[in-house]
Amino acid sequence: MSAATIQAPSRQPRTRVKRRRTGAPIHVALIALVAIGLLPYLFVLTTSVKTNEQFATSYWVPSFPLHFENYATAWNQIAPFMLVSIVVAAASIVGIVALSLLSGYVFARFQFPGRRFFFTLVIALLMVPSIASLIPLFVMMRDMGLLNTLWVLIVPRIAGGAVLGTILMKTFIEGIPQELFDAARVDGAGAGRLFRSIMLPLSLPVVGTVSLLTVIGVWNDFFWPLLTVTDNALKPVSVGLLFFRGQAGTDYGPMFAGYMIASLPLLLLFLFLSKYFLAGIQGGLPGSH
Repeated sequence: MSAATIQAPSRQPRTRVKRRRTGAPIHVALIALVAIGLLPYLFVLTTSVKTNEQFATSYWVPSFPLHFENYATAWNQIAPFMLVSIVVAAASIVGIVALSLLSGYVFARFQFPGRRFFFTLVIALLMVPSIASLIPLFVMMRDMGLLNTLWVLIVPRIAGGAVLGTILMKTFIEGIPQELFDAARVDGAGAGRLFRSIMLPLSLPVVGTVSLLTVIGVWNDFFWPLLTVTDNALKPVSVGLLFFRGQAGTDYGPMFAGYMIASLPLLLLFLFLSKYFLAGIQGGLPGSH
């Protein structure tokens, strides 16, 4: 009894030392991975405060003095384009969340003929490469007279985003306990009240996930706005950054400052909504995993 009491404390430090030894390579690998991932952002950050002469002479390393006025120049150039991106993202989020919530609620909580067949069709839409639908979609938008309008940026975004949104919503709503809906039905709640009072408040994590994915999609979409919009006042920020490339040459400092400003909304959104994003992907509430 006494020997076991003496030997027990000596095993715990050995286990901790062993864990530290096995965990050290993982930490080194993670630090290297983070450093490699942040390297392009550090390059953009240092280049955003350079002149063209500093950029040519000190390509990889920071150069002094720092020219923060590049950010004022970049902001004056891309502010109208960022406003267009915000309008398109807000309208797309409203449309995608509304369609996805309703369709996900119906697929998850109602039994009707062809339910599995229709949901299989929705999943099959994810298998279609976006490049394969580019020309038919362009012809459709042209025939509907939507080219060179904000609707040509919003309507296809809603149609495409609602597919993934429906799958995420259905999966998440199926995880909500059926007892909550049964208890509400006993109290006399109908389908509309079940949707408003139970399903909608509990689905906020997956709503945040779908909203964040929509903003990322709008912010990074480059080819479709370039193909369908010719009016400069209707172009999003991804296309507006091209205006830093003039016929007289490229002003690299303001251009990279524009890249930094354009990426700030996504960084802030992911910084404050990352727990909702991960919870929605995993199918639970924030902090439940």
